[in-house]
Amino acid sequence: MTERRRGPALEKALLDAAWAELAEHGYARFTMDAVVKRAGTSPPVLYRRWANRDELVRAAVAHTLRASRVALPDTGSLRGDVLALLRELNSGTRVRLVTVMNLRLADYHRETGTNPAELRDPLLTGRAEALDELFARAVARGEVRPERLTERLKSLPFDLLRHDILTTFAPVPDDALEEIVDTVFLPLVR
Repeated sequence: MTERRRGPALEKALLDAAWAELAEHGYARFTMDAVVKRAGTSPPVLYRRWANRDELVRAAVAHTLRASRVALPDTGSLRGDVLALLRELNSGTRVRLVTVMNLRLADYHRETGTNPAELRDPLLTGRAEALDELFARAVARGEVRPERLTERLKSLPFDLLRHDILTTFAPVPDDALEEIVDTVFLPLVR
């Protein structure tokens, strides 16, 4: 007899099942019943936590983004830190995550009137605090001028990486990552 899941273990199983359904079938074919079946539970268990598929999708995306957070590099330089982070984000599993987030959820955005940035909310995933720490270290080392670190510039290398991934559906060549950092990003923040 299998042990009954409760609390965080049950919630994780439900959110993992929801993400798997989204990744495999997209939002258009995403149903609460399919999540229940995949998680091996009952509808009341799911509906006690999320009233509808919009709430469940948001929770599954936030859960998946939190679970896929990368460790913050500390190479001793802003260039090294940003390149290390881009390289980690450019791995095959993360490329799949970016692709699913943008392609499989297009119907979600169309139906709910939201946009991809709303689901990638860095406040939900802890990404904002991690990047703030990375940039604070660079300021403390005197590598960048703090007044140049607007939110747009801080996200620029990651936005360019995401753009390249979505135009090729593949990891970005390393020389392109170096070009993003050396030719585009660093000159703007120094």
